[in-house]
Amino acid sequence: MKIKIIHTNDLHSHFDNFAKAVTLINQHKDENTLLVDAGDFADFKSIELQGTRGLAAVELLGAAGYDLLTVGNNEMFNGAKTLEHMATQSSVPFISNNLLKKDKKTIPGVHSSMLLTKNGLRIFVTGASPDLGAFNEGLGFHGENYIIAIAEELERNRGKYDLCILLNHVGTLADTELAKEISGIDVIVSSHDHVLYKEAQVVNDTFIVSAGNFGEHIGVLELEINGTHKTLLQSAVYCTKDSKPDEKILSILKRSKETAIEILGKPLYRIDEPLWHDVISENPITNLIADGLKDMLNTDIGLINSGIVNAGIFSYLSHKKMIEICPSPLNPTSFEIQGKYIMEAVQQSLDVQHCLKDGKGPGFRGKYVGRLHISGAKVVFDGLKVVEMKIGGETIDEGRWYSVASSDYLHRGSGYPSLATNRNEYYRPEEIKEIIKIYADKTEFVRRAFDTRFTELQKIKG
Repeated sequence: MKIKIIHTNDLHSHFDNFAKAVTLINQHKDENTLLVDAGDFADFKSIELQGTRGLAAVELLGAAGYDLLTVGNNEMFNGAKTLEHMATQSSVPFISNNLLKKDKKTIPGVHSSMLLTKNGLRIFVTGASPDLGAFNEGLGFHGENYIIAIAEELERNRGKYDLCILLNHVGTLADTELAKEISGIDVIVSSHDHVLYKEAQVVNDTFIVSAGNFGEHIGVLELEINGTHKTLLQSAVYCTKDSKPDEKILSILKRSKETAIEILGKPLYRIDEPLWHDVISENPITNLIADGLKDMLNTDIGLINSGIVNAGIFSYLSHKKMIEICPSPLNPTSFEIQGKYIMEAVQQSLDVQHCLKDGKGPGFRGKYVGRLHISGAKVVFDGLKVVEMKIGGETIDEGRWYSVASSDYLHRGSGYPSLATNRNEYYRPEEIKEIIKIYADKTEFVRRAFDTRFTELQKIKG
């Protein structure tokens, strides 16, 4: 019996590429095909998803004929309620054997595994999601150990299937180790770290495949199953670049975007004082975020990088503008860190070349790292050197532990490595864009955003 597995992963809402991918999928599809996605299909940076609470993504999956999707971290980032909304409305089953609500109850619409039949072949499919650690509770989730969860799910279903497929959103290195540790997994569709395998890797009689990211490729794995024996007939990835976009997908995207723009484009309130933005100079919109973070999380200081936003706010604010200017699904985060590491990061921030570095990092959807902006502190600098820094009116103590409100991007040391030396982290379920929404509507915070926190020494002397 033959089975063809067409697989994608880590699309991250690159829907233009997805429209091309569907054309390729249809060219390779036959009556023996299982079409699966290994997670991070739905990235909530997209207006289509924000405006439909993710339903645009599940409509696209259904229209393309997918059989199953595993839950990646980007399907989790908008919280448990949004994931439940998507999963319960989807014609394509969502799979995760280790993801639960924070009360450890199952998430409606999310299955631990599925049994399907293709060409008389009984196929068992399960999948696991990444453990977001301290993020889990804030987002409404609980994550079980994926290795234990997979082993238990296989044991519960042993004898019911001819082929075992794992859609695993934990990374290719972890999947290689998993294949060595757990026998009986025939195929692992790997994801999360955006690796492109041009052909299947074989580890302990398990075929491991991964199709890169952003819909730039689709993967095709074809096997012949004869009892417990598997013969590889085909393993390849196909580039979507030159494919013609599928018209049905384009139509859904057009309609979804129109719906989203209508919903999200309505003004929330007027902005009387324009909050402009600059990636290398102190600016009011980034100061506003720093002030809002400090206020929300009640810390000694607020600290945020200007690269988290792409533009300022003028005239009015809407949900659409919030997504456009702050697309990163990053969360307000607090932690404790010693003064010397704050000083190191702030001083690094004075270097224009550092501010203009690529800001690439988990959850980051901007371009540049950007300059650090601070709330609750004053900095005097001379060129690239911090001359004086005061927190709460007192000179910073390099050995003292200060509480900092920031983002999970900076908490991890992305952009500013010294900030990773911290402890006692705490995460809020909101996104940073919500800080803008809340505090740009508060007159006192808007006025304060124009207060200078960085002063050049020569201007003091002058």
